[in-house]
Amino acid sequence: MFKNNLVLTILFVFSTSFISTDYNKTFDNSYIDLEYIVSADKNIEIPNYIFLIDDYTGFKELLGFKESSGRYNRINKFGFMGKYQFNLNTLKMYGIKNSKNFINDAKLQERVFLINVQRNKWILRRDIKWFVGTIINETKISESGIIAAAHLAGPGNVKKYLRSGGKDDKKDAFGTSISKYIKYFQNFDLSMVEAVRKPKV
Repeated sequence: MFKNNLVLTILFVFSTSFISTDYNKTFDNSYIDLEYIVSADKNIEIPNYIFLIDDYTGFKELLGFKESSGRYNRINKFGFMGKYQFNLNTLKMYGIKNSKNFINDAKLQERVFLINVQRNKWILRRDIKWFVGTIINETKISESGIIAAAHLAGPGNVKKYLRSGGKDDKKDAFGTSISKYIKYFQNFDLSMVEAVRKPKV
């Protein structure tokens, strides 16, 4: 049906489960339909299957699933919050000081993710120009891989990784490396997202 679509199929089976549907609004007013199998533990929502187009919507939904299983109310043991697991320092940079309001506002979380991508694209604009299409650590570098890695480790650390030829490969608190995110999030088309120096919520 869709040309060049990325189809990700994830199947989980629980003896006591049911189907629910969630509609997530994206920045351009389009929607992606996600079906979940919800286990007996009502706090855990696991995608049954997700059809991901290889654009911004597919990118953010895959990253949200990777970060928090797509849960807006998720707070991890290090205090990272929401679907995309932002820390409070990043939120304060965008003028958000109330973590409770952030956790309870899905639209705000989506907006913050978008402006963070815009800011990271601006910071990394030269590195995107220089390194996209090159091979580092046996992985072809793509813009979406760079932006995903910036979400994981910050744009400064991604610059160090690229400019060191992959030698400076930082990991987060859970042991996930920059190189892993660059490979995992390859080849999504983020051209519709503008690089913005100082985006605002």
